Formats: sequence, structure tokens, C-alpha cells
Amino acid sequence: MHIIAVLNRDGGTLRTMDLAAFSASAAEIFARHGHILDCQVVAGGHVETALRKAATSKGVDAVMAGGGDGTISTAAGIAYETGMPLAVLPAGTMNLFARALRVPLVLEDALEAIAAGTVGAVDIATANDRPFVHQFGVGIHARLVRIREGMAYGSRTGKMLASLRAIAAAAVNPPRFEAEFHTRKGIDKRLVSGIAVSNNPLGEGQIHADRLDGGVLGVYVAAAVSTSELLKLSADVFLGTWRASPMVSEKEVAEVTLHFPRRKRGAHAVIDGELIKLDRSVTLKVHPAALKVILPRGTIDAQTE
Repeated sequence: MHIIAVLNRDGGTLRTMDLAAFSASAAEIFARHGHILDCQVVAGGHVETALRKAATSKGVDAVMAGGGDGTISTAAGIAYETGMPLAVLPAGTMNLFARALRVPLVLEDALEAIAAGTVGAVDIATANDRPFVHQFGVGIHARLVRIREGMAYGSRTGKMLASLRAIAAAAVNPPRFEAEFHTRKGIDKRLVSGIAVSNNPLGEGQIHADRLDGGVLGVYVAAAVSTSELLKLSADVFLGTWRASPMVSEKEVAEVTLHFPRRKRGAHAVIDGELIKLDRSVTLKVHPAALKVILPRGTIDAQTE
């Protein structure tokens, strides 16, 4: 296979690495497995353009994206649109899609597993036709991201500490809003503090999916909470015990439309970690096996056990 790797030099762990040496080592690993790997190191602002060019180039069999969750989400959207297989190189803070694909989080191990992998297909979801691979969120999550983006941090640890400070800030006045859930079973109206819709259900005690071929969305709803309840729920998320919280309900659907009858002007949602403007109505769908990916060696072995 001929693979083009687009590496975000401003993303996650890549910003502190010797990317010339890393690229040379990556090419050697892929050559051992019979592949040609061309690495392109680009600034964050040029990642989307480079990915789109790579995905539409003649003679290219797959594209590998290296960076954080935002980079990977952008790459997945382009791969979904073009039909080009995508390899995921995890170089961010959370690496949620990579975890769901069972890509090793150590970069050298990830390269070996991807080079020994094979092309497969996984589910992808859309929110008003915008693709996402991990999660769409409204309420608590969007507020946390907005607060954190106003803070300065320069490392993975710094980002995690900023997230803790954002939780404390958001807990002072937790969001509360009306939401309508439109599914084939009818309309469910609730007063909530947060909604998260994931591409496939989240794993037990986790904030990422165990697998990506279930053909359903996971819909998670946090009831309207007080300051103390939000702090308790945040602790449950960190401890992996959030599913047992009486403040959280969940369901699985192939499609749901969220309607916000009293949406505030300037309200935001978050999609794969990126803030976007919140529409009054958002239709979320799962698209089974619609995203071609290079499944790493460990994933293949797990599926054949």
C-alpha cells in the first residue's frame, strides 16, 4: 500500500518531537511490512487542506492522520466523504477514537500495529450531516470546553488540570435547559443539564466506545443538577462509576432529533472536542460500516478470538 501520513506538528505529543527523525523511523517500519509511507509534517492550520489533498491523490491507498482528537475527527470526516481508508496515529490528550479502535497509545507501537493491520470498516455518526467519530455534546460538556479554551496550558497535564478548573467554574452555576428527544417511539421532553450522543455506546466505566460496529448511537442524559450534584457526577466520571449515578439515564437508538425550544442566543454544542454553534434542532444518525479504516493488528486479533 501507498500511504500518506499527515502529521500535525502543533498537536499533542508531536509538538515536542523531532518529526524528521520520527518520519524516517515510521517509513522504515512500514517498509518492513511492504508498504510505502510518505510523511507530511504540517502546521495545525493547514492540516485539513493537506488531508483533503492526500485523500484525493491518485495512487494513494490510505491516509494516516497524526494528532489529537480534533485532527483525527477532521481526517475521519474527509475519509467518510471520499471513501479513502484512514489510519489513526494517536498523538493527543485523550485519543478517544484511537482507543475505540484499539490502536496502541505508544506511537512506535501504533506504527507497528497499523503497518501490520488491514482495511476494514466501522460506524461513523453525523449531527445535521456533520460527521463525528466520538461524541456530540450539549450543556455541561460544551460549557466545560468553552471555559477550558479560555485557559492557558502547554502540555497534556496542563490540559487535564485546566479541565479540572473548568469543572469547578461550571459547577458554580450548572446549565439547565429544556430538551425534546424525537425518536421513532415518540417525543420525550425533559429538563436537563447535559446531553451526550456517542458513535456507538460507551464501554463500561469508560468515556469511549468498546467497539464501533454496533450500528447504534449511545444517548446519555444528565438530569438538571445542583452544584454539589455536578461535582459528584464529575467525580463519578473520573472514577468510571458514572453509569451507576441516578443523575444519568441512557438509551440506544439509530437516530434521534434533539430540539431545544428555548435555546439561548450564542449557545454552543461540542462535537469531537470542538465547539460549534448549537442549532435549534439537531438530527443525529449513525451510519453503519460507512468509514473505511486500517484496523491495527491487535483489533484484528481480538475480533477473531
